[in-house]
Amino acid sequence: MLDFSKYLKYSKPGPRYTSYPTALEFNESYAYDKYIAKLESQDPSRPLSLYFHLPFCRNACYFCGCNVVFTSKEDKMLLYMEYLKKELAILSTHLDCNREVIQMHFGGGTPTFFTAAQLKEIIENIKSYFPNFIADAEVSCEIDPRHIDEAQMQVMSEAGFNRVSFGIQDFNEKVQLAVHRVQPYEITKDAMDLARKYNMVSVNVDLIYGLPYQTLETFKETLSLAITLQPDRFAVFNYAHVPWLKKTMRKIDETTLPLPDEKLAIMQYTIDFLSSNGYKMIGMDHFAKPEDELFKAIDKGELHRNFQGYTTKGGADLIGVGLSSIGEGKDSYNQNYKDMPSYEEAIDAGKLPFEKGVLLDEDDLIRQYVIMELMSNFKLDIKRFNQLFDVEFKVYFKDALEALKPFEEDSLLSISEDSIECSHTGTLLVRNIAMPFDAYMSKHSANKKTFSKTI
Repeated sequence: MLDFSKYLKYSKPGPRYTSYPTALEFNESYAYDKYIAKLESQDPSRPLSLYFHLPFCRNACYFCGCNVVFTSKEDKMLLYMEYLKKELAILSTHLDCNREVIQMHFGGGTPTFFTAAQLKEIIENIKSYFPNFIADAEVSCEIDPRHIDEAQMQVMSEAGFNRVSFGIQDFNEKVQLAVHRVQPYEITKDAMDLARKYNMVSVNVDLIYGLPYQTLETFKETLSLAITLQPDRFAVFNYAHVPWLKKTMRKIDETTLPLPDEKLAIMQYTIDFLSSNGYKMIGMDHFAKPEDELFKAIDKGELHRNFQGYTTKGGADLIGVGLSSIGEGKDSYNQNYKDMPSYEEAIDAGKLPFEKGVLLDEDDLIRQYVIMELMSNFKLDIKRFNQLFDVEFKVYFKDALEALKPFEEDSLLSISEDSIECSHTGTLLVRNIAMPFDAYMSKHSANKKTFSKTI
């Protein structure tokens, strides 16, 4: 049996690594004027992907790594809506908003914490600035099944939303109590039924393994219940315990967290269980039915990953709007302020709420491509890489290839003249396999508190 223990290394910075191409650090040296210049010089022929952060939740889920504002006061939400309007107005002076929009996502927080009327107002304001959504645009929303009603679902359906993602995490009551998120199966089923009633093209559910009191046996029960809902896609995430970054995680008793061997068993069982029930693994953490459009992208080697997850809508500039939102250009990343006072102050001064970012040099772009290919498609076409970047892969990455030898010896991947390809077992450790290509990892490896574990 393969010894996985030697691969259980610290390898991802915080809970967000699945979105970043490498362990790049955002920094203040990428100043506001540089960001605006990048925004104004974007290629008008490139489409847009829009992300809106709606950060409000009533209560804390202790496992959550998102930037959230806890409140039950409607005036705070109404004020935030006004600042979103102001931010869009400022953004429109620096960005060609008539470009095609191929993707839009509402994330949180709990986007459906806003009422149906409020959601309608937010959507109408967005579309007044961005009128050119393509016919098959991917328009999605994250939903907490405890906070959704028919009026909200109807508003989203009429506005062109066609994908929803429901957070489940775990159906076991003991686990739910430990993470401060009690959500009975019946509530989730009612939400799923609403999504089907309003013809959502794709309904996704999120599960998390590695939560307190989870065992292989309890997670088997969660999977058995989740499969009865017949979602189009599953996202099964590894819990990243980073209490030094997220205060609410300090409420979790670390002695109740499953050990790496138990988590590995859960992950392996999940893959086998979902595969036996008609789902196939896509990239990291995701599963979908074979008829899903993502599989066509995999066959062509064109599956893409951005801050909104896996998508077939690649080649777009991502525009992040709202508190803490992240944007992505061809060679840059940027992030808005994460605290509300700074966010509001910037907008009141007539500026976009940009806090920091990073410019990518040629080496960053090369490494970004390799890591994205491995994490999206579990393989890299070396010939294609050589043509795209006009460099010799095996020369450029001589050290990385040497570091991959243990993986090859353990049959976790195969390396030929033309490709690198993960085996079925190797997909479980794709983050580790990608690590040698990340120039920033060695810089941070001494500081383990920057990272969360791969398993």
